[in-house]
Amino acid sequence: MSQEKISAKVLFAIFATGILSFCGVAGETAMNITFPILMKEFEINTATVQWVTTIYLLVVACVVPLSAFLKRSFKMKSIFLVGNLLSVLGVLIDFLAPSFGFVVLGRLVQGMGVGFALPLMFNIILEQVPKRKIGLMMGVGTLITAIAPAIGPTVGGLLTANFGWRSIFLVQFPILLASLVAGLRSIEQISTVKRETLDIMSLLAIIASFLGLIFGIHGLSDHAFFSFSVLGWLMIGILGLVLLVWRSNQLENPIINLAILKNHLLTGHVLAFFTFQLGSLAMSFLLPNYVQLVNHSNTTLAALMLLPGAIIGAGFAPFSGLILDKLGARKPILLGAGLILLAHFFFTLFGLKLTNGLILVFYMIFMTGMGLAFGNIMTNGQKQLSLEEQPDANAIFNTLQQFAGAVGTTLASLIVAMSQANQKMDFTQATAKGSRNGFMVLFALGHLPTPSLILGLLGKNKIRIIFLIRKELGINCPAFDL
Repeated sequence: MSQEKISAKVLFAIFATGILSFCGVAGETAMNITFPILMKEFEINTATVQWVTTIYLLVVACVVPLSAFLKRSFKMKSIFLVGNLLSVLGVLIDFLAPSFGFVVLGRLVQGMGVGFALPLMFNIILEQVPKRKIGLMMGVGTLITAIAPAIGPTVGGLLTANFGWRSIFLVQFPILLASLVAGLRSIEQISTVKRETLDIMSLLAIIASFLGLIFGIHGLSDHAFFSFSVLGWLMIGILGLVLLVWRSNQLENPIINLAILKNHLLTGHVLAFFTFQLGSLAMSFLLPNYVQLVNHSNTTLAALMLLPGAIIGAGFAPFSGLILDKLGARKPILLGAGLILLAHFFFTLFGLKLTNGLILVFYMIFMTGMGLAFGNIMTNGQKQLSLEEQPDANAIFNTLQQFAGAVGTTLASLIVAMSQANQKMDFTQATAKGSRNGFMVLFALGHLPTPSLILGLLGKNKIRIIFLIRKELGINCPAFDL
């Protein structure tokens, strides 16, 4: 687009899709703080209650990969309408749920709705916002998806403490209605719609991949590694991934074009995006439960512990987008990544004796890092691609964001549950030890994307210079295809 101003309709369209996504993500993490209450009310354990979160993220992760196909095949307004109505239905089921099974069903249905809406917001930004302001608006969009996990427990805790856990879903009705009205009045169709045939084999491969990997990880809490409940499901997940990659290479118009991951400048951003989101959702599980089960604080205080960090992260997300637009991506991403790793280190170091004050401070550091880095990683990653490839990249980023959330929540609950099963220590000590172990894992995982992310930020020319220098000095190095 040549114009410099963002039209009012585009802003309202971003608002409508963003609020729809926010309700889903915030509602999902809001339920984390209710886990002790749900466990008591429905007589279930830690490993079972986390399915409230995991099933939502799993469904979103299965639906989001279809976003590029849906964008090419259907009008944006139609996609939005389906997503909104599914979200309303899911919220209604949860509000009226007579048993834990219905709570999980409601989260499943709302997850489908958010799966339609979430990529739509970023597609509107990439397609209809002037290039010089894409960083800012991607920051705003990321604010919604990255900050909602932090705001959710705060709001959920306050609502639960005063009105019960069902109120979390009741308050979403007027918000979803406002989103529906705004979206129907503002979402416009810019790109040409050309109906494509959905490749059923690719769809089944996506479902098999995520179901297999999540069920396999979840099974570790109750089954041996070499059982079907663990290794069997993991093999199904791996085979699903292999089939998806094969179909993507075979088809002229695949559901999701995985060939773009051959771009080494993109892959570093994708890996960092995945690990940071995994850590964010794991934190939203570990910290509220630590405050309640280890420090024996009430639900309201557990909620308030995360509020300052959420506010800081919310403030930095669009600000970091402005920095990207003016100074480039390297400074905000590297600074943010450094703060995230620092927070993981502090949580690990003090993991057995985390006071509420330390949790408050460390989480503020963590969310500052997320606000600076997270949205810019997605924005700068997509800048490495052509305009035609960006919807596929958008699908990959949003898919991994949700899958990372599912893995993060499952992994965190698994580590804590394994520690709680230790009969030699009391429940409080076991929960503290399990949480510390979870922080250690997050700290280790946070280092994985660092080398590839740095290479991605350097850019092609600088990478070529580095490798040429190494070659001239006689230093052997692996082939690096750019």
